[in-house]
Amino acid sequence: MLLLVKHRNPDGSEEAVPTPPPARSSPLDLNLVRTFLAVYRSGSFTAAGQLLGISQPTVTTQVRTLERQAGRELFARLPRGVAPTEYAHDLAARVMDPLDALLAATGHGPAAEGATAPVHLAGPAELLCTRILPALAPLVADGVQLRVATGLTEPLLDELRAGRHDLAIATSRPRGRTLTSVPLLDEEFVLVAAPAWAERLDGRVTTEGPGVLHTVPLVTYAEDLPIARRYWRHVFDRRLNRRAAVTVPDLRGVLAAVAAGAGFTVLPRYLCQDELAAGTLVALHETDDPPINTAYLVQRPGVPDNPHTTRVRDHLLHLGPTW
Repeated sequence: MLLLVKHRNPDGSEEAVPTPPPARSSPLDLNLVRTFLAVYRSGSFTAAGQLLGISQPTVTTQVRTLERQAGRELFARLPRGVAPTEYAHDLAARVMDPLDALLAATGHGPAAEGATAPVHLAGPAELLCTRILPALAPLVADGVQLRVATGLTEPLLDELRAGRHDLAIATSRPRGRTLTSVPLLDEEFVLVAAPAWAERLDGRVTTEGPGVLHTVPLVTYAEDLPIARRYWRHVFDRRLNRRAAVTVPDLRGVLAAVAAGAGFTVLPRYLCQDELAAGTLVALHETDDPPINTAYLVQRPGVPDNPHTTRVRDHLLHLGPTW
């Protein structure tokens, strides 16, 4: 409907003239949104171009066009890659599932193009390298493609929600209802040292308590001693008050240092069971009630139908209870 407003002419007379209707915001171009999601998921313009089969300058141009249309910055440019802004996170959450479904329905998704997309899997480096990847080797030999990322649980779950991974292994149950999680395996923790330290202690940890370890260097994952502190509370019913002699942000490095005689530590039994069987590590204390931590297999919501994702998930859930 046109609105009439009074307009004063140069001679002083007035007349009613129609005003144009307010401008409507143009709908977002789906190609621009698709490019935006590729950058959001891959973390860089170059990687997005490779995923979409277009050049990096084209990706940059399309993202800038979308930023102009939206009137918001979508990505903070970093020395290596980009970081989504809060508006980008919100936009991705609103358009990701509908666009994925639309592309699949109109024949532009990976399945419709005749190629099954890789399965993006994330989790702790130690568990992935020791248990998960060897277990998935038969599937890879049968044609499944994997793209594996490692890291801490909370950042990986944030990336899962953002669509960067299809499946993730979490060392704690995800909070909220947006992610589907299933228990995968239970980690049992054990207090260990090299044989030389075990001989020197001569079973005194069990008979006299953990205080006898004050002369033995502690090797652990991080400065706040997360695994060792939990073991002390659960098994010895007391706090662990000491500094680590060595910290290594990879439990395989902790294992290597302790097996070489650096000191003692607490490790998941699955990670050191071969060393325990071979005698290169010795359990300093056995308990009928060891600390247990459950790892969960988590799937992102709205994941497109990828039969390989289903194969990986089902295979891991079948094997998990045996570990």
